[in-house]
Amino acid sequence: MNKVAILVRVSKSDQSYDRQVTELTEYAASQGYKVIELITETVSGAKKNSERKGIQRLLRLAQGRKINKVLVHEVTRLGRDTAQVLATLEALHALQVSVVVKNYNIETLNPDGTVNAMAQFLLTILADIGRMERITLIERVKSGLEEARRKGKVLGRPQGSTKDLVRSHPKVVRYLRAGQSIRETAKLCGVGISTVQRVKKALAC
Repeated sequence: MNKVAILVRVSKSDQSYDRQVTELTEYAASQGYKVIELITETVSGAKKNSERKGIQRLLRLAQGRKINKVLVHEVTRLGRDTAQVLATLEALHALQVSVVVKNYNIETLNPDGTVNAMAQFLLTILADIGRMERITLIERVKSGLEEARRKGKVLGRPQGSTKDLVRSHPKVVRYLRAGQSIRETAKLCGVGISTVQRVKKALAC
């Protein structure tokens, strides 16, 4: 039986990785894989591997021969820096651990343990696209802020609005403090996920 680790990542604390966990767990079950460990990270994909506890844990499992596959939802969950993603793949492949990327249904090692050249090529392209998307997003945000300043707009949340947001959604606050996920809280309270995310962010202030 294949022994796998599931790796999920979000960039911010107000984001949820519930969907990634659910889909990857279901996929593992459908393939008859034994899930050895679920590794969750809340960290920017642009961070170096040495700064990512999830990647370091993944490598330790591989080095200990505890796993022979890693499941990720998409390649950007491994990272948004192409060099770092390729370094992770190289380290895992050296230990005969394959990476399965669910959204493209590709695997980086062939059944005989050799590198799947086409999968490696595709993942390199996808990782670079993820890197460029991040750069483009950063530039758009900077451009938008600069344009707003030129027009004399006051940036930031209006004073008092954070308290008003928390005060106007007591049920959301209650469920969040009880440990419910953002998605579940939204369902239970009949509000949008973005509303719950704003309330959670306000509570953290």
